[in-house]
Amino acid sequence: MSADHARAFIEKMKSDVAFSESIIAIENIAERFNFIKSAGFDCNETEIQEVAGELSDEDLDAAAGGLITCYIVGYHMYC
Repeated sequence: MSADHARAFIEKMKSDVAFSESIIAIENIAERFNFIKSAGFDCNETEIQEVAGELSDEDLDAAAGGLITCYIVGYHMYC
């Protein structure tokens, strides 16, 4: 498990609408993380939460401009 994988997963969720929609469509949490792992991201919910708290300059610029990107992992929504 790795924070690098969590960062890559978050970037994929932000940049690939089809991927993020497929993740969100999976209602069962265990199945959702199995799908995430099968997509090549070896990370857990804690790592994703930690990484989601790290905002890049690009994220800050987007927030300042009013653009909000949200994604759901486990029971949590990150914006």
